Amino acid sequence: MGLGRNTPVFIDIAEQAGYTILGLYHYNDELTGEVSQGYPVLGSYHDLLSQQSLKGKAFLLTMGNNDIRQKLAKNIRYLNGETPAIIHPMAVVSRFAQVGCGVVVSPFSYIQAYSKIGDDTIILSHVNISHNNTVGKACFFAGSVVLGAYTQVRNQAFFGIGAKTISDKVQYVGEQAFIGAGALVTADIPDYATVAGIPARVIKINKPDSR
Repeated sequence: MGLGRNTPVFIDIAEQAGYTILGLYHYNDELTGEVSQGYPVLGSYHDLLSQQSLKGKAFLLTMGNNDIRQKLAKNIRYLNGETPAIIHPMAVVSRFAQVGCGVVVSPFSYIQAYSKIGDDTIILSHVNISHNNTVGKACFFAGSVVLGAYTQVRNQAFFGIGAKTISDKVQYVGEQAFIGAGALVTADIPDYATVAGIPARVIKINKPDSR
C-alpha cells in the first residue's frame, strides 16, 4: 500500500524476504488500472477497506507518515487481513528480541537482545537498536540511527537519518517526538517534541496529532 518514491525500496525488501507482490493500492483512485513499478494498481485505500473481509491476504504499508500507517494497518487487521513482519535476510534480529506485526526491518540493521519492537514500526538500513529497549507502535527509524540501550520509545516517534541516543542516559523518547537528522540525544525527550542538534535541544513542542 502506497505509491511513493520509497515504494520500490519496500518492494525489494518484501521480495528478498520471500514474498510475491500481487499488486499495489494508492491513496486515491487516480491510478487505478495503471501499472506502477511493474505491478498493477488494484484500487484505492477506500476500495480495499470497503471489502467485507481481507482474510487470507497480506499487506505491506510503505508510507512514512506514522499516523496514517498505523490507522490503515489497524483497519486491515480489523477486516482479518494480515500485516506480517517483514525482515530482510541481511538484517540481524536477536532470538531474544520481540518484533510485532507490520514491522519492516531493512538490510544491515540489527535488533539486539531483549529489545521489543512495536507493531507497524519501520526500521530502515544500517539501524542499530541496542539491547533492552522498548519501541512503541508505528515508529520510524531512518537510515543509520543508533538507539542506545535501556530506552523506552513511545508510539509514533520519528528518528531522522543518523540520529543517536546515548545508552543509559536517555530513558524516554516521547510519543510523536521528532528527532532531527544527525541529532545526538543525551537526555529524555518529552511527548510531541521536535529536537535537533549536538547535543539535541527541544526546538518546539508540537500540537498532538488528533487525526
